[in-house]
Amino acid sequence: MKALVINCSPVRTGATAEIVRTVCSELEKRYDTKSICIDDYTFAFCKGCRSCHKTAACVMPDAPVIREIMDEFDSADIIVSVAPSYWADIPGQYKSFIDRCTPWCNTHEPHATIKSGKKGYAIALRTGPNMPECERLIGSIEHFYGHLEIERAGHLGLTSVEYKEDVEPRKPEILEFCRNI
Repeated sequence: MKALVINCSPVRTGATAEIVRTVCSELEKRYDTKSICIDDYTFAFCKGCRSCHKTAACVMPDAPVIREIMDEFDSADIIVSVAPSYWADIPGQYKSFIDRCTPWCNTHEPHATIKSGKKGYAIALRTGPNMPECERLIGSIEHFYGHLEIERAGHLGLTSVEYKEDVEPRKPEILEFCRNI
């Protein structure tokens, strides 16, 4: 089985990246695991033209970049999205990716599809102490999974995590979460 772990942050060296490394290290014990960073891809914002509602394909010139990421989703059995809070929601880069996935969303017919039977997990982190903000991020990710018909299989919210060094004391919690994947 294959696992895909997504760093939904544009920062490749911070707390989110450290959590991605921890998750990958644990999942690699049981799955063929790959990680990607959303910032490794360059694509424009969705223009809202709705052409994809009629054709199940995006007409924007950079559509192959989104297909490349969706190919990663398609080949994975397990998808773990790790997102920090950017002003109480997922980072803009990941939100833009979600918007560009409209051709695959089950909100219209026809729509493109990925293989069924996938399980999706979400990990949200924020610098402050309140869990409701993490729950909002988790909700955004799980809503996206639902429209791709990915089973929402579990989530973890981590508060008071700002820097890479803040991840170390939370590793037991992260590893326990991973053991249930």
